[in-house]
Amino acid sequence: MSKMKSVYGEPKDNYSFKIRLKSTILFIWFLILTIICLLPIYILIINATRQHSEVANSISFIPGSHLVENFKSLSTNQNLKLAYNAFHGYKNSLFITVFSTFLTVFFSAMTAYGIHVYDFKIKEISYTVILLVMMVPVQVTSAGFVAFMADIGLTNTYWPLIVPAVAAPAVVYFMRSYMKSSFPLDIVEAARIDGCGEFRTFVSIAIPMMKPAIAVQAIFAFIASWNNFYTPNMILINVDMKKKTLPMMVSALQASDKVKDLGLIYLAIALSILPIILAYVLLSRFIIAGVALGGVKE
Repeated sequence: MSKMKSVYGEPKDNYSFKIRLKSTILFIWFLILTIICLLPIYILIINATRQHSEVANSISFIPGSHLVENFKSLSTNQNLKLAYNAFHGYKNSLFITVFSTFLTVFFSAMTAYGIHVYDFKIKEISYTVILLVMMVPVQVTSAGFVAFMADIGLTNTYWPLIVPAVAAPAVVYFMRSYMKSSFPLDIVEAARIDGCGEFRTFVSIAIPMMKPAIAVQAIFAFIASWNNFYTPNMILINVDMKKKTLPMMVSALQASDKVKDLGLIYLAIALSILPIILAYVLLSRFIIAGVALGGVKE
């Protein structure tokens, strides 16, 4: 009796072996990539549990026994008061990050919605201008931006760190690309026929259908704003330590001559990445919710 063949004309046993071999190779490759990505974070957490002499003299993959001691020192060390305060750092960074993330995803989604849904004469020109702005590095405009903020008296305030988040060309590009593939215009016409206003259509229909895209960009915007050191360091020039962001405090802690304890520094860095991990855990479920979320049935 001849051997059974797969749909590709090969013997079924050979085809199954190739599938298992390919799956094994991919599994090993992705496992290696996962280890490469997570190893620095793991070492960071491990070093946060060790004392200075242990961190300085050796590398270990086993947690130490000085986490509580490092945390107490980070909270009570007198030499840290002028450079680092976790409570004020979290408060300031969260305030800036939450509002800037909301402005980024909401107004970028609104802009993408307007370009995708409405037809007007300069539609493609407007989108091209947005893409051109996306190509301009932040460093090119930083000097003029700081000078402008100084002229209108907004230096040493949080407004320049929040309001410019409204303009996010890269997020607009991603949102429009998502809408072109997953947002049918028929549903907008149906909403208009039912008497739904334009803004209400955007809020109650478009945003729920764009949840996967909004979740992805919210994660990226949150991480970018939380880790942002460049712009706050230019704007918050003469502010008290209690008004600085957490990345600024961590940088000051690393540069301080009075603090040489590597265990404390690693713990401060580890504390600074916790909100990023929490944001991903809360929003990642929307990423895998499926592109067909809210799809229209024919």
